[in-house]
Amino acid sequence: MAQVEITINSQSYRVACEDGQEERLGELARMVDAHVGDLVEQIGQVGQTRLLVMASLLVADELMELRETADASAEDGEGGGDGARVTELMDRLSSRLEAIADRLDQA
Repeated sequence: MAQVEITINSQSYRVACEDGQEERLGELARMVDAHVGDLVEQIGQVGQTRLLVMASLLVADELMELRETADASAEDGEGGGDGARVTELMDRLSSRLEAIADRLDQA
């Protein structure tokens, strides 16, 4: 199992991931860091935990919107079955995000 050092809000975290997923985890961390950075600009430094919770909610909101769009497309028959594929991909992404969040909680 690989170890990756990520930085969010100038705080470093060492996180375990599956071999070969290091770059992906780095990309995800940069996305979360961007959300945290936006929040810091809007509301200031309100504590690392609060910022991470708020950033997680923003990411979850984006995921939910994508799922709803995929579900609506599948119901409308758009994309010739692509809606079901997108929903499946979103489910897998959600599982990965939850696993990463669990690892961060343990760090």
